[in-house]
This record gives sequence, C-alpha cells and structure tokens, in this order.
Amino acid sequence: MPSQAMRDVMDALRERQRAGTSQGPATPAEARAAFAPAGPVHPLPDDVVVTDVTADEVAAHWLDAPGADGDRVLLFLHGGGYQFGSLVSDGELAARLGRASGMRVLFPEYRLAPEHPFPAAIDDVLAVWRWLLTDQRSNARSLAVAGDSAGGGLAVALLVATRDAGDRLPSAAVLMSPTVDLTSSGTSMTDRVDQDPISTPVLLRQLASDYLAGADPTTPLASPLFATLSGLPPLLVQVGTADLLLSDSERLVAAATEAGVDVWLEIGDGLPHVYQLMLGTPEAAEATERIGKFLRERAR
Repeated sequence: MPSQAMRDVMDALRERQRAGTSQGPATPAEARAAFAPAGPVHPLPDDVVVTDVTADEVAAHWLDAPGADGDRVLLFLHGGGYQFGSLVSDGELAARLGRASGMRVLFPEYRLAPEHPFPAAIDDVLAVWRWLLTDQRSNARSLAVAGDSAGGGLAVALLVATRDAGDRLPSAAVLMSPTVDLTSSGTSMTDRVDQDPISTPVLLRQLASDYLAGADPTTPLASPLFATLSGLPPLLVQVGTADLLLSDSERLVAAATEAGVDVWLEIGDGLPHVYQLMLGTPEAAEATERIGKFLRERAR
C-alpha cells in the first residue's frame, strides 16, 4: 500500500485530473509552462551546479552535485509525452539520480511535438550521444542513460539505434514508467483507468498522435517495444500498478528477457506513473537509492 505521503500526492493529482477534464484546451506554450507531471514542481537543489551547453546543436545542461565523478556521466531523458517537459519539470529528479549514483548528469532539451514530430526527438538524443563519445571523448563503459515516461521510450530507442549502427553502447539504462508502445495496445490502458491519477487513454492517444504525425506507430524507434532487443545493456525498469502504461514495462521486460538481456523489473504496488518524481515520499526515496546502487555497480 502507498505511504500516506504518496496517497496525499495521488489525491491531489486525482483532483487535478478531474478539474482538467472541464477546462478548454491550452496552447502548447501555455500547457508547457503549466506542466507539472507529479504535483508540485521541485526546484533543483542549491548545491547542484548547472552549466548550459550546446551538444551538437542540441541545447543541454550539465548538472553537477557535490562529489560527482566527472568521468562518469548519466544521460537523463525527460518525460512529457514528447510534447512537454524540461529542466524545470524533471531537473530535480535528474540531479537526485546523479547524486545517488555519484555521476555527472547531462540533460538535453530535445525538440518537442507537435512543432517537431517524430523523429526529431530521437535524432536529437542520438546527436547528444555521439557528442558525448566524440567531442567529450567519454568512455562508453562510464556512461549510462535514464529516462522517465517518454524519456524512457527514447532511452530504449537510443539503445536500439546505437546497437544497429554498430556504435558503443552505454553500460546500463534505467527506465521509469517508460512509454514504449504508441499503439496503446497494452491491457493496462483499459484495466487501470480507474486507478491512474494522472493520465487518461484519450490524453495518451492524442500525445502519441501529435508525436507521430502520421508515422507508423509500430516503427521501432517510435515504439521500441516492437524493436529487436538483443544485445542491449542491463536494464532496470521501475513502474507502479496505478499506471496506464504498466503493460508497456511488463511487455518490454518480457521481450528483453527473451532476447537475452539482463533486466530487472520493480513494480510498486498502488504507485502511479513516474512516482520517482514525487520528492518527499518514501517510495521516491527508496527508488532513488536502488537506481543509484544499480548505476554505481555498472557505470565505472
């Protein structure tokens, strides 16, 4: 059962979800400015140094917590349905994972739909990855990738595209409630509707449509559940049962396991989409600790 702190956050999210159904559509700019995926937006800690950088023409930010090892880098890909999200919404989580793993974090601001539909986001992520390997001369064994929601989908797409190109892969990947099936075919899209306090099937299908802009939803770099997953590095997948995208994680883990990938699945009973964002809850703290341990053991 979720903690009281988590239940309080989820109750507030349900109220917001109900209120949102009665409001008219906002412009993309208005919606992005108001984007708060897990309740209150938490600022970056004061002791985290933020340095803006351009990574092969992609705007990005270095996040350095005290004591971070500059030779070990976590590439963090934010969520937001490929249409929202930024350092404002996800920076605290990215910095927290960097602190827990002792790694420097690179946070790219990849292009967003609908202005920049597929494959703009994955093109930007691949450009940043190549920049890390070439311009920054990073050792791939000291690199890892993490992503939440749509960022989790981008993380898997990055691994697939990098493997297919014969390039060096990161040492590991952490996927938090990843979006890996834009066909919305998972059973949890229907049987978790009454439990999910954040998303609705209508919202998720609209976000997918805006991102795809007519592209085939089974295209592997858009929906990496449909990709061949053999040869990928170790994966840690965290998801809650109160999430319309629970099936995305379960099917991804099953496919990766069948393909011979080392994969760990952690399912939080009663927890919502990307519960790791919910600073101040014991569930987010425990997930952060497990992610940090996973990354410390693999990115060396």
